Amino acid sequence: MKIISQLVVCITVLLSSTLSGCEAQVKNAKTTSAKVYGNCEMCKETIETAANKKGIAKAEWNKDTKLLSLTFDSSKTNVDEVLKLVAYAGYDNEIYLAPDETYAQLPECCQYERTKNEAVSTSAAKQNPAATPAISQGEKPLSEVFSAYFKLKDALAKDDGVTAASTAKELFKAIDAAKMDAIKANEHTIWMKYQEKLSYDAEHIKGVTETEHQREHFISLSKNMYEVMKVFKADVPVYYQHCPMANDGKGADWLSLEQKISNPYMGKQMLTCGKTVETIK
Repeated sequence: MKIISQLVVCITVLLSSTLSGCEAQVKNAKTTSAKVYGNCEMCKETIETAANKKGIAKAEWNKDTKLLSLTFDSSKTNVDEVLKLVAYAGYDNEIYLAPDETYAQLPECCQYERTKNEAVSTSAAKQNPAATPAISQGEKPLSEVFSAYFKLKDALAKDDGVTAASTAKELFKAIDAAKMDAIKANEHTIWMKYQEKLSYDAEHIKGVTETEHQREHFISLSKNMYEVMKVFKADVPVYYQHCPMANDGKGADWLSLEQKISNPYMGKQMLTCGKTVETIK
């Protein structure tokens, strides 16, 4: 019995330290709760996946009380932004209504009874027009992201590590500040899939001025940016280009606004090496 008691104590201590470790991952932490509508465990998984962001927001949803408990880094996000993501995942909440088409795509067991009460449908919409699901077709939510990417590409083509670092900083901020309320339902899944990956590479590039390390991350940055740009599109044709010599002879790709080759991996050494393999319109 004594051994069992000791084991119980050890397990309790371990769990406590693990939980406190998780909480410590969120800096400048603020804690709050918000009403989010849903039905089941599948809803819980979807809602928490939409709200959670490593090191920035940690969320837990209770299907009985319909309350989302949220701890977030107040220097990087806020309740408004988190609930916007939850709405785009298909779940009405106390600030935002989910787009009708996204709600319709939820599994039948997850299609909760929609309570379009005054607090959600009218009051919130008056305070913030983006609370309604209607989104202007003319808006380009990632225009600043794309612009910063192309400036980064140009800096690397010039072997300019200092400018590459500063433009990567612009890119990192633009990714974080992307206008979620202007992202359409069919684009949301793609953005959520690649947002953190883009941020990861942008953060590494902005942290150094050595072009060799910057170019290593520019490879994966460009690969992920290509997947995003195929869905979001730019205002003008974009050229997807390839250099067979880059990446130690394994080859690497990038995006450009010009059909003329200006190689960000080889720089002045082999500036015109490569070819256009696809045009995104």
